[in-house]
Amino acid sequence: MFTFAVHIYMSEPMSFIEAIKKPILEEMQLFEKTFVEALSTDNPLLLSVNDYVLQKSGKQLRPMLVLLSAKMCGIVNYSTIVGALSLELLHTASLIHDDVVDDTLERRGKPSVNARWNNKIAILSGDYILSKSLGCATKTDNLAILKSIANIGMQLSDGELLQLVNAQFSEDAEANYFTIIRKKTALLFSTCTEVGGLSVNADDESLIHLRNFGEYLGICFQIKDDIFDYSENLQLGKPTGNDIRDGKVTLPLIYALLNSKGAEKEKILLMIDRKEFDPENIQIITRFALDHGGVEYAQTRMDIFKNKAIDELNGFIDSDVKKSLIKCAEYAASREL
Repeated sequence: MFTFAVHIYMSEPMSFIEAIKKPILEEMQLFEKTFVEALSTDNPLLLSVNDYVLQKSGKQLRPMLVLLSAKMCGIVNYSTIVGALSLELLHTASLIHDDVVDDTLERRGKPSVNARWNNKIAILSGDYILSKSLGCATKTDNLAILKSIANIGMQLSDGELLQLVNAQFSEDAEANYFTIIRKKTALLFSTCTEVGGLSVNADDESLIHLRNFGEYLGICFQIKDDIFDYSENLQLGKPTGNDIRDGKVTLPLIYALLNSKGAEKEKILLMIDRKEFDPENIQIITRFALDHGGVEYAQTRMDIFKNKAIDELNGFIDSDVKKSLIKCAEYAASREL
């Protein structure tokens, strides 16, 4: 049977991200300045953790979405900046807490906060950053933005708990998967685009399209992340298998299990049920998903959501900002890290 693996390269070409940023360079510089200021403190331990978090900060796609959405509908203002800041801080806090829950020891190529210090310090630091996020949200003086950010805080936790409950495979696994990634990932993207629109008083129809764009983009982004787990790491010469190691049954494996039968399938299900995720079994499970078209199927679904996201922008006037949002969708589906 035909199989293939997507390759993970060890460096992400920044030209894509720089192209996305181009229409909001000044606004991103202001955001980055306020982000550093928000994490300043006179507590030496907390300052060490916050400085470490700043060093590991990613591409900041979520604040870019806030700023681009606002600029497509109006003029970026103070509420836009602090709204973007609130959401990036919320995202940062959730990652710190997630690493504790998942016992993750590495993030973005460096030790996670819980690995660098310990779980107690990670949880308390995450709580501090979460509180900072809520403080920034109040500075928008916009009740709709406050409600949107408060809601996403609940949805993120809800999604994590759902993932724990749905750790075992079932016939409803694919529907459960999309419910989980919608709550865990897609709604945060959707909140970013909505908050951007709300900060410049975008009309109701524009807000609907912005929310939909963000949600479809987020689903596309998460499916791509899940494909990486079944992709060949060129440095290691084998798929990463991190999700499998954590007992997470994601779309490529779900599809393979739903579209296979017999002893091989039962063997895989037994491994999942018993949580037998040693390196040899991870390789067996990965190969099973690849051989049964799981990655191909996931890529097809990912491309559908990418196109749905782009279609949501059709009603907006053509501009460099709109082009950057389209590039966000293209980046989510084509990125290599």
